Amino acid sequence: MPWFRSSLTLCAADTQFKGGVHYNHIYVIAGDSITAVVPVHNGADLLEKLLTSARAQTVGFREVIVIDNASNDNAVAVARRFGCRVLQLDRNTGFASAVNLGWQSAVSDWVAILNSDVELDREWVERLASLAESASFAAGTLLSSGNPSVMDGSYDLVSRGGCAWRAGHGHTFSTPGGPTPIAVAPATACLFRRDVLKSLGGFDETFGSYLEDVELGMRCIRSGFRGIYVPDAIARHQGSATYGRWNPTVVRLISRNQLLIIQRHYDPALFRACLWPILIGQILWGLLALKHGAFGAWWLGKREGLREFSAGGTACAAIHDFLIASESEIRARATGDFYWRWYFRLTAAAH
Repeated sequence: MPWFRSSLTLCAADTQFKGGVHYNHIYVIAGDSITAVVPVHNGADLLEKLLTSARAQTVGFREVIVIDNASNDNAVAVARRFGCRVLQLDRNTGFASAVNLGWQSAVSDWVAILNSDVELDREWVERLASLAESASFAAGTLLSSGNPSVMDGSYDLVSRGGCAWRAGHGHTFSTPGGPTPIAVAPATACLFRRDVLKSLGGFDETFGSYLEDVELGMRCIRSGFRGIYVPDAIARHQGSATYGRWNPTVVRLISRNQLLIIQRHYDPALFRACLWPILIGQILWGLLALKHGAFGAWWLGKREGLREFSAGGTACAAIHDFLIASESEIRARATGDFYWRWYFRLTAAAH
């Protein structure tokens, strides 16, 4: 059964602002110009749910590429049964490397990056594509698979302390509003122009897994690429399906990658200005890890991140503005979260 289900064509005008100059392009977005890229490491049952929902799209994919990170269950057999193109790896290279391999293998103009533990509403592709106007990427609403009335999140925000928050996480899902501009799209489920990924070199494979999408978003900010959030493009996300949320591997990688983001994108002046929020943010996250029995993994990740640490990023006013705007939105929306409540209390004097 072919992945492409519809001949619907949607025109999108893309405007970039780079170096003080506007560049305008016209793109044609259609089902046959979108390739889905799905990295997987085990979880064949979840992959089957995703592929079933992908096949049911009102605007289908040109093809689905499944990158197998050395699964030891029948994930590959499931992918082949659904007619996917399978790229098999002999070891688990991590999310970033697998996704890079996928979009580099795609021939479509647009790439949908999908975690293997999501399920898409039937109009997910159609709604994102139809509103990708003036955008380089798009993301929709993620709901919790276990409780679809609760949001898993939408787009990503980053504090001055180098910790990220997925906007809306834990909130009750209500009637979606209208589309809004965003700076960072979660790679859990998003749509990217392939030439944007190519121009940026894709995901930073040093990150392996976790926060690689945040780091890519910050490079988008630097390069003038902007995205759009489409609230009624809905997917359901199980979350932490491979390891579990407080698994030592997850905690170690997040702890290390928080410092990598600071190293890549905080110039020396910004680092000095944010030093107190950085210390508070990282220590509070360590206390959360301690509470969940993962302090050793947190410490190991920090040691790895500090090994060759230097705040060597190039100064960028847009990064500074993004961090300030992110903190403002997190402060307004994450009011019930223990971590953020204490973060803002302890960093109030550092504004």
